[in-house]
Amino acid sequence: MPFMRDHVAAEPARAEVDAQAGWLLLEFGAPWCGHCQAAQSALQAFVDAHDLPHWKIEDGKGKPLGRSYQVKLWPTVILLRDGKEVARVVRPVDAADLATLQGALPD
Repeated sequence: MPFMRDHVAAEPARAEVDAQAGWLLLEFGAPWCGHCQAAQSALQAFVDAHDLPHWKIEDGKGKPLGRSYQVKLWPTVILLRDGKEVARVVRPVDAADLATLQGALPD
């Protein structure tokens, strides 16, 4: 699945995310967020290099999915395997900031 440039139209339910088989990269943020915009190049390169499914979720006050993952800052990027969190990075800017995610993937 390619890098998702735009936020999903409708936020998925937590049960839908938990039910996903295999790897999934969730990105929580907002279209107007400068930190989110700055992270896009590194995130796209990471997603493309690892051929990961990528869901870009618009977060904000009252958004249940972000609250269920205890997202506090944007962007927050969570790597899931079979619906379970295996790694997380907050406010990445470049490839080096994604090392935690890289380390969680199989060789």
